Amino acid sequence: MIIAERRPLSEILENIKPYKRILVLGCRGCVAVCSAGGDREVAILAEAIRLARSRNGDEVEVLERTFIRQCDPEYLVPLKALKKEVEAVLSLACGVGVNLIADLYPDVRVYPGVDTTFYGANVALGEWVEKCRGCGDCIIDRTAGLCPIARCAKNLLNGPCGGSQGGRCEVRKDMPCIWHEIIERLKRRGELEKLLEIWSPKDWRLAGGEGLRVRVREDLKA
Repeated sequence: MIIAERRPLSEILENIKPYKRILVLGCRGCVAVCSAGGDREVAILAEAIRLARSRNGDEVEVLERTFIRQCDPEYLVPLKALKKEVEAVLSLACGVGVNLIADLYPDVRVYPGVDTTFYGANVALGEWVEKCRGCGDCIIDRTAGLCPIARCAKNLLNGPCGGSQGGRCEVRKDMPCIWHEIIERLKRRGELEKLLEIWSPKDWRLAGGEGLRVRVREDLKA
């Protein structure tokens, strides 16, 4: 799941400062699950904007809407009518949603209301932990299902660094060394020999090194 968190209110207010009619647009996808951009967050942010602007003596009209998703054109169709009622859109979707609105409606002044941070798992109530970097060249079949790209502070591919001690990361003492965990897990499985294989160099082009990444379903290709 894509994880995001609301941007500082001061930054949001600065972006929408020139506008008198604003649409706060939420998303019921990932950002709703991680409590950054669903119906509740739309209402909270809209009210915060109204209060902040009223303190400054500024008039503002804030509309509140939440779409099922903002990463799919069909769910953005209602924006075609809504955009005529406002001067700016404050999107609480991840960066994908903001980009898609900007692509589909180039005349819309759209601003991000959240910062998109990582792909994470919901490990406990209200807690998400990064598990994947979306690099496009997955190696976790060799590392016991644990990703060193996302979970090693140095993105190391060939085992732990010299700074890790007692299974802990030297960059953050509260974080386990993922390579220590990989080795211990492979050892328990009797698969430690996997780390003796000579791996081909990782293809970092798939992580965006050649520009925008695009995927088309095989049955739809010409």
